[in-house]
Amino acid sequence: MKISGVDIRPGNILEYEGGIWKVAKIQHTQPGKGGAFMQVEMKNLIDGRKTNVRFRSADTVEKVRLETKDFQYLYTDGDMLVFMDTETYDQINLATDLLGEAAAFLQDGMTVLLEIYDERPISVQLPEQVEATIVEADAVVKGQTASSSYKPAVLDNGVRVMVPPHIESGTRIVVDVYERSYVGKAG
Repeated sequence: MKISGVDIRPGNILEYEGGIWKVAKIQHTQPGKGGAFMQVEMKNLIDGRKTNVRFRSADTVEKVRLETKDFQYLYTDGDMLVFMDTETYDQINLATDLLGEAAAFLQDGMTVLLEIYDERPISVQLPEQVEATIVEADAVVKGQTASSSYKPAVLDNGVRVMVPPHIESGTRIVVDVYERSYVGKAG
């Protein structure tokens, strides 16, 4: 399926210059002169190379349709992650770097979506939001206004996020996995 260069979003899988690429970051830019363009950072899913490409709105690129399947995360074995097919109970091992920074948010028993291209797993999608416990939060500095100031906190998985001043150590919160940002208190 062809999509316009300005319709590219993070997480999209694109066929570009004969390879399969996953979009990591995008930045929409409108210079003073000339047309707007999308600056796209992509990673090759086969060999791991990274590239930055500019797509103008007139450019089209092929969005790849992948087979998707639910898998359950079981455990980490060195630098490999072990997942189980929820239908057949087959287990597969995938390299930790396939998930990138999102790997820190994996939790025992978590259901993830594996994207498969030519019978080969090339991408793992975690839920957009997960619950985590804050293990360390800085004290509130007197005089800061609550409306604009966030403070750093460390989650039980070691990830640092910015949280509102009223959030204290031991609080369960909801975190956006890909933005690494505070969403709200866990219900």
